[in-house]
Amino acid sequence: MSKTLIRGAQVLGGEPQDVLIEDGTVAQVGTGLSAEGAEVVEAAGKVLLPGLVDLHTHLREPGREDSETVLTGTRAAASGGYTAVFAMANTFPVADTAGVVEQVYRLGQEHGYCDVQPVGAVTVGLEGRKLAELGAMHESAAGVTVFSDDGKCVDDAVIMRRALEYVKAFGGVVAQHAQEPRLTEGAQMNEGVVSAELGLGGWPAVAEESVIARDVLLAEHVGSRVHICHLSTAGSVEIVRWAKSRGIDVTAEVTPHHLLLTDELVRTYDPVYKVNPPLRTERDVRALREALADGTIDIVATDHAPHPHEDKDCEWAAAAMGMVGLETALSVVQETMVDTGLLTWAQVAERMSFKPAEIGRASGHGRPVSAGEPANLTLVDTAYRGPVDPAGFASRSRNTPYRGRALPGRVTHTWLRGKATLVDGKLT
Repeated sequence: MSKTLIRGAQVLGGEPQDVLIEDGTVAQVGTGLSAEGAEVVEAAGKVLLPGLVDLHTHLREPGREDSETVLTGTRAAASGGYTAVFAMANTFPVADTAGVVEQVYRLGQEHGYCDVQPVGAVTVGLEGRKLAELGAMHESAAGVTVFSDDGKCVDDAVIMRRALEYVKAFGGVVAQHAQEPRLTEGAQMNEGVVSAELGLGGWPAVAEESVIARDVLLAEHVGSRVHICHLSTAGSVEIVRWAKSRGIDVTAEVTPHHLLLTDELVRTYDPVYKVNPPLRTERDVRALREALADGTIDIVATDHAPHPHEDKDCEWAAAAMGMVGLETALSVVQETMVDTGLLTWAQVAERMSFKPAEIGRASGHGRPVSAGEPANLTLVDTAYRGPVDPAGFASRSRNTPYRGRALPGRVTHTWLRGKATLVDGKLT
């Protein structure tokens, strides 16, 4: 029987405690623990969290292995403290059948750095015209419960209604990429003062907000669950807050980069800042932080979007949209939410582990750090501060907006069912 004793960690940021792991399970939590033959991890001054869960990751396999693979993506996840990720469906071929989602699921099982739960496409080929095999994907070995055409919006209201009705039968959820396509044709960045000065096509906030408003009303009408991907505007916050006040079953996520970065960075014309939805204004950033703090926004999700060098190192208009985020997410949340006093570490655990696991039905993840629970854990050196060096990333891609930027916090250890996937900051 394997044993690990984590000594003196601040569990969820509280008082120092010892945590004993035996054979993949948390065996004891207390003070002054000992265990003969156990590997001891000295964790004084560090924060112990449940393993993080990302509801929104792009692993790119199958089809774009030049950007990322399930292996490299899950290694990046372990480096960032994640023990489970949900892999989005915009692969080649699209994950719109039981066969494709099972392929992704089994690749995750084979590599073992974190659990991989495939997200199924809502429509065939992400084309928005015909529902994909939602039931077959749910009944497959992958057991899909989250469905999304992320990268594209399900803009047809009838199709969206049918999807919500279908997933209701098995407690699934539709995760919407809220972007009215007619309002964003040719859009390159947030519509506002900066886009006008730079002469770049504007991406209006209403393109996001109008879809969210429609979909929460559809969810209320059907009595089903809807999840809003990468919410990015102050107006979207108000719509979700209103919907929750009516008892509508809606959840929402925010990305780390939308909590920290603004459209002012686009003045550099550096395509690393080109992302969908676009970076918004300082007013939007403040609203997103406040909404995450008060629970209007339920979770933080990375929208980890890896791209090869040639797809980002080009002129702005031709560059792909997206940023990698798995390996920096917790640091950005510490910078924007914990060090500012907006969230405690226990609340970070709620928004980055407990709640995303609940939304996605991730069995065995998002569990308390207590005896009898699976030992999916993350140890964080919160006192650390240093520059981001993408050369050391486990991800196959390097398109991070934080290159050279000093960020706080460093994940030192990650355990997946008691097995160390990261030790002293190095992958096992």
